[in-house]
Amino acid sequence: MRAWVPLALACLLSACGQRATPYQWTLPPGFPAPRVPADNPMTVEKVALGRRLFYDTRLSGNQTQSCASCHIQSHGFAEAAKTATGSTGEVHHRNTMSLTNVAYNATFTWAHSGITTIEQHVPIPLFGDAPVEMDAARNDAQVLARLTADPAYVREFAAVFGSDEINFDRVAKAIASFVRSLTSFASPFDRYAYYGEDGALTEAQIRGLNLFMTERLECSHCHSGFNFSQFVTHESARVEDRAFHDTGLYFLATPPAGPFDFGLSLVTKQDADRYKFKAPTLRNVARTAPYMHDGSIGTLEEVLDFYAAGGRNIVDGPFRGDGRRNPGKSPFVKGFDLTPQEKADVIAFLNSLTDERFLTKPELAAPDGSPRPRG
Repeated sequence: MRAWVPLALACLLSACGQRATPYQWTLPPGFPAPRVPADNPMTVEKVALGRRLFYDTRLSGNQTQSCASCHIQSHGFAEAAKTATGSTGEVHHRNTMSLTNVAYNATFTWAHSGITTIEQHVPIPLFGDAPVEMDAARNDAQVLARLTADPAYVREFAAVFGSDEINFDRVAKAIASFVRSLTSFASPFDRYAYYGEDGALTEAQIRGLNLFMTERLECSHCHSGFNFSQFVTHESARVEDRAFHDTGLYFLATPPAGPFDFGLSLVTKQDADRYKFKAPTLRNVARTAPYMHDGSIGTLEEVLDFYAAGGRNIVDGPFRGDGRRNPGKSPFVKGFDLTPQEKADVIAFLNSLTDERFLTKPELAAPDGSPRPRG
């Protein structure tokens, strides 16, 4: 079923008189369309422009890195590294989040309650300096000059925005439109749950799904709904769930000797928010390893072991402490027992959330002729 994003007629006509093509969502039957900001309507042309920019290394200060350097299609638009590395070589303190179905996110980044649109988020990797990612802040004039020197970009910006001015507001809106188009609803689970294909899941995957939904494991309390995440909104949503959670990953026995990622409290300045992070989507989760906000757990099997133990006890080193005893830990992380067969069934279910079409779709890959990262 295709749902149309409602657009005012004025938004469909650019100032230069060219008609924009409204973007069509391809969604399961009855699914709501993602919420789209009124000042950045989705069009086919804008998504195409955003795709070019997403894969263009000229957006980084030294022209070595693009958005796609860390958000890799075959990894669910995440990456295999524990944490990201910026264009200057500075190592990020957090794991690269998947962009799967990011159009439905109510908040962005691992732990920020105030970033509520993709348009707000795009400037962070572009201009952020703690850590440096794309390093555009120190090279803003050069970055815009590179784009302006490309006749194809001049034509595309004029067609999309009504004039050939290239600025970072328009860059962010175009990239946001492409990222918003990264919807994934063709996994075996989707075919089973939303398209009526009873044979799409194996018996083991169905057993794993049933276990996932039980109060015994409590997985579905935080990884809920069609996106397997509490952080979901859409065009008809009345309530947005933005709960952040302490999973017992850390509980430092002594104050950290250096910087430490305390999660949401870095934004709210509230001690009660220490160690709290969002529950990311589990779609394509089998391809987005390693896991947790810092990439400190390597496999899905180890993730299950972590939750079965009710948290993590680190017995030595700078992060020593028993996360299982963290007083702020979510009551849903209480530990459980699984037989080897049950564990294998849950892993089988998580693998059923892999959408191979999404991971290989040519329309989401780098356009022909896009600059590639060096090295």
